[in-house]
Amino acid sequence: MRFTIVASIFFLYACTEIPETNPDTRFIRADGIALTADRIDSTVERLMQAGRVPGLALALISNGEVSYVKAYGFADIDEARALQTDTVMYAASLTKPAFAYMVMTLVDEGVVDLDRPIPDYLPRPLDQYEDYVDLAGDPRWRVWTLRMLLSHNAGLPNWRWFSDSQKLEIIFEPGSRYAYSGEGIQIAQLTLEVGLGLDVDALMQERVFDKFGMRRTSMLWREDFRPNFARGFDEEGKNLGHNARQTVRAAGSMDTTVSDFAAFLAGVLRGDGLTQAARAEMLTAQVQITARHQFPSQFPVDTDANLGIQLSYGLGWGLFETPFGPAFFKEGHDDGTNNYALCLDAAQRCILILSNSSNGEGIFLYLADALIGETDLPWEWEGYVPYDRK
Repeated sequence: MRFTIVASIFFLYACTEIPETNPDTRFIRADGIALTADRIDSTVERLMQAGRVPGLALALISNGEVSYVKAYGFADIDEARALQTDTVMYAASLTKPAFAYMVMTLVDEGVVDLDRPIPDYLPRPLDQYEDYVDLAGDPRWRVWTLRMLLSHNAGLPNWRWFSDSQKLEIIFEPGSRYAYSGEGIQIAQLTLEVGLGLDVDALMQERVFDKFGMRRTSMLWREDFRPNFARGFDEEGKNLGHNARQTVRAAGSMDTTVSDFAAFLAGVLRGDGLTQAARAEMLTAQVQITARHQFPSQFPVDTDANLGIQLSYGLGWGLFETPFGPAFFKEGHDDGTNNYALCLDAAQRCILILSNSSNGEGIFLYLADALIGETDLPWEWEGYVPYDRK
């Protein structure tokens, strides 16, 4: 096993800490338990080793400020190259809430209306665009709005290529239920770009990345990332490379670092850049979630297991109630990439985890419980089965 081969040198490179982080920093969990830097590090290192996760970057946020940022393990196992807090990592679907935040700035300015039907924005019917000819004959797309698309409530599958037909089909009545959909986010992007003539790449740069000082974050791969970027690894430690995107995709083309995305997350927690009304709307439940599992979206099995935590979806963010008040969260997943962001709004605490491993999600529950407090995380719905329960 590749993880056995590198075990002897793993912890030689295990921790790379930004200079601004004091080794004696204490993070106070939502339940009041104080964590020393040593306790945080030992928890992360133990779980990484047990869960066979080669590289992981962590940020903890308190009262709207980044309190602790650290990187552990490898950016590249083959080169024995250490992961650092400014190492560029593939964000995957963490792109979606950043896009939703940008859209809400447009809502604040009256540029877009969340409830205006998508056909009202486009110069010609959606089913006349090359990527959406599959929708011809099904008029239900005419009721879609940005609110539906951003809350995964438009009745679409995640991606068309996961279906037997390989065609884009509306699988549920729009507005009737939650079904996670990257396709829907791409239609939202089309609406802005084609319907309003906006440049999503430029808007993300100006309203998100520049605003929060995210200097090593981009919707496209940049060559200046090359000296310090992370490669992804599968469950057995096979090198999968880096998903260097060449096309701007609101559903998931972003590259970022743990320091950069933590700055954005802290900004969302503080409410920076949005009116109070826009932030509240973004983090208000738009649709209740009754599906037993998040994926596959097109074959849901309903359950009442998550009614107690009021599992739902806002605009770009998942929502649930914790013992410490309301939480918002988002996952980011691809082969060789597992990311997770969780914020406790009332408690003013966040945890951000970026990993370059398909094994990363196997330690997310234990990391979140240990470092931010036991939140009743909907791990089974998210598919975050702990490594020792598989």
